[in-house]
Amino acid sequence: MLASLSLRRSLHSLRPRHRHLIVLSSSSAVPRAFCSDAAAAGTATTSSSSSEVRKYLGYTALVLFCGAATYYSFPFSDNAKHKKAQLFRYAPLPEDLHTVSNWSGTHEVQTRVFHQPESLAQLEEVVREADAKRARIRPVGSGLSPNGIGLSRAGMVNLALMDRVLEVDKERKTVRVEAGIRVQQLVDGIKEHGLTLQNFASIREQQIGGIVQVGAHGTGARLPPIDEQVTSMKLVTPAKGTIEVSKEKDPELFYLARCGLGALGVVAEVTLQCVDRQELVEHTTVSTMQEIKKNHKKLLSENKHVKYLYIPYTDTVVVVTCNPVSKWKSPPKFKPKYTVDEALQHVRQLYQESLQKYRPEVKSSNDDEPDINELSFTELRDKLLALDPLNKDHVIKVNQAEADFWKKSEGYRVGWSDEILGFDCGGQQWVSETCFPAGTLSKPSMKDLEYIEELKRLIEKEDIPAPAPIEQRWTARSKSPMSLASSPAEDDIFSWVGVIMYLPTSDARQRKEITEEFFHYRRLTQERLWDRYSAYEHWAKIEVPKDNEELAALQARLRKRFPVDAYNKARRELDPNKILCNNKLEKLFPPSESP
Repeated sequence: MLASLSLRRSLHSLRPRHRHLIVLSSSSAVPRAFCSDAAAAGTATTSSSSSEVRKYLGYTALVLFCGAATYYSFPFSDNAKHKKAQLFRYAPLPEDLHTVSNWSGTHEVQTRVFHQPESLAQLEEVVREADAKRARIRPVGSGLSPNGIGLSRAGMVNLALMDRVLEVDKERKTVRVEAGIRVQQLVDGIKEHGLTLQNFASIREQQIGGIVQVGAHGTGARLPPIDEQVTSMKLVTPAKGTIEVSKEKDPELFYLARCGLGALGVVAEVTLQCVDRQELVEHTTVSTMQEIKKNHKKLLSENKHVKYLYIPYTDTVVVVTCNPVSKWKSPPKFKPKYTVDEALQHVRQLYQESLQKYRPEVKSSNDDEPDINELSFTELRDKLLALDPLNKDHVIKVNQAEADFWKKSEGYRVGWSDEILGFDCGGQQWVSETCFPAGTLSKPSMKDLEYIEELKRLIEKEDIPAPAPIEQRWTARSKSPMSLASSPAEDDIFSWVGVIMYLPTSDARQRKEITEEFFHYRRLTQERLWDRYSAYEHWAKIEVPKDNEELAALQARLRKRFPVDAYNKARRELDPNKILCNNKLEKLFPPSESP
């Protein structure tokens, strides 16, 4: 999900060319045909006063109607933003009003308050003034969360300008950074010291503060979520000012705040435990569910990083493992059977055939159509799905083409961990990701594979146009109580499963239809699977139900898994005026009846 926060200032130069509405009031303003008729009627009979009144009332109504019709049909510029609350008046948006959206464009707010401090002192001043005014400034990072967890119409604070590496301790292998630094920027900044992060999510565009606060994760049954890499934090809180928490200093608050969802203070600085920079060997193979069941325990225990990519409506399972390059032997020499062009051949052919079927008017030589030979696999998949995204039969053909692509892409790849562990997630999308216990590393429960089997049967039974992939990853436990992988047992492992629907079009109607189908898909997985497997949705993907009964059920469910009372107590102590809150957090964590 590669992108960054979309921040657009309303264009005040886009104003209508006519600022005044001319209201015609004299009789000469009445259309000629009506005047002629009135004159003819006057020569035939003497009009009564009541008929004259009705006539001029009719003229007045006509003028008002024409004026209103002119206003509402005025050819404003396509991107002109205006309010029509006041009749006959153009009201441009204020020049200081910003539109802020998440990357997929699934959530958007407009706000006049968007702070971007450049130093700790400026951040402290922003928080202090906001608290004094009781004005909300929700912390927002790169805007990558599919649910827009950092957005707030009331106001936001973003640390993109606080992005420095402050200190590197090579002996302890730690790095202290400002929380606005992006993951890739951090990795590039410390590689000269021979260090890197222990694990990565699929992309590198998140700000460190954001990736930690939402409990993000990479993959590897021995590797915990990313919040476990944090050894200390500096929080700017509304009630207590700037405080520093660590395992040694206020450990209870430290563990709670590591995955604090941005509500316990604005994370200003983070100290991270790093590891030696190393090269990895990535091995991509194609398997089946039957084979996976035989080798699952071995795959989890013998590989540092492992993930499965399932292709709905096929038996294809793509297995991707990554391990450090051995000091004693060189990476395996492997010559792929197919070139990249050969691996993409079937996908390109399907696109050309589908284009002729759905858009026969488009010629291959059309200048508006990109050269398909220049498109990556994910770009081709987006274009294929855009032709008919909710047609199950079409989606199945796209999935089968993806399965063929992966079969021809088997092989090895060697590179640095920050290069290898990334994953091209495709274009704009809706995602629902759940996390649930999967036994221990020494004794996996196999519930993770059972979950997938049930999910695939559900998709086929309900005729869901589910695109690929269904992604499954694993982590060790976290000691942060608000982490989805929190557990007191050191050997526990957790499985993370993500389902997806792409938004490959800018057409509003089509995006609405895809959104409705996605939430139907998500609701079915929730009803049939979540409770049975103790699965909870990722904080960056969880959506607040609009139905009050569903919301109450979600709130009760979260209380069973997370220390909501302790979390709310810390929020009251550190942010009593709720300036760091937004509607999403208020709905998810309402105060208990007895504080």
